Amino acid sequence: MRLLKDGEDYFLSYAEGVGPIDENRRRFLKGLVLGVSVAAVASAIPALKFFSAPSIGGASFPKMLLVNANGNAVEASGIQVNSEIITLFSYPLSNEINFLLNLGDASNTPVEIAPYTVSVPLTGASYSFPGGVGPHKSIVSYSAICQHLGCQPPELHFYPPARMKLGMPPPSQLTQAVLTMAQKDNIPACIYCACHGSMYDPYHGGSVARSPTQRPLPAVVLEWDPATDYLYAIDEVGVPVYGHSATLSGGTLLSGNATVKATSNPFPQ
Repeated sequence: MRLLKDGEDYFLSYAEGVGPIDENRRRFLKGLVLGVSVAAVASAIPALKFFSAPSIGGASFPKMLLVNANGNAVEASGIQVNSEIITLFSYPLSNEINFLLNLGDASNTPVEIAPYTVSVPLTGASYSFPGGVGPHKSIVSYSAICQHLGCQPPELHFYPPARMKLGMPPPSQLTQAVLTMAQKDNIPACIYCACHGSMYDPYHGGSVARSPTQRPLPAVVLEWDPATDYLYAIDEVGVPVYGHSATLSGGTLLSGNATVKATSNPFPQ
């Protein structure tokens, strides 16, 4: 199953609202169709506006089944490895969007993501990332909000191994410095922010791979039910999401199911 191939796209509304864009990128972005939910649209507003969100929050993390736009449960075995169709869902608050990734190597073979102790350069503290889930322990979820200054997709983006090269069309405009560092640290794919060059390692808990960010990406803790192949969001670990004083404050706590939204392939062929 190709996860939600006809799902919604979040690029255009974000890009048009954050400032000047070169004409080539504007023409590219206008070729994508906007169709996200109200919650996802709200999450595309620049992060500074998060501070005006009502501090409703909650006292504990809800357990939420991941479902597609039709309300059907997402099956772990159906999530494409290294997919260029980026998938997002909100958790635990309505204005906290997260990537859902099934990580693999350069040959698109699933890679087991082991538990990892993630360091926070800003404070010197650390925390435990529990690792991947699913049939191959390769499925992970990280915040889709850059922890440097709050940039979001399309500026913050997952780059699969096939896009880790120079000269790719927008949004894959990676620099030689980024690629050299990724190769040095044996990172076959990365989460990279085009705003200021922050890079994160999705194979090691969303840890900081390249500054200026001094904070790793918070990780949503997933639970996999092998009997049904269903996935649940049950917790979050790491620093509070950018724009929030605490992970469970600064927005509306969700309940029920977590709807996974998908974009069309953002990389021109």
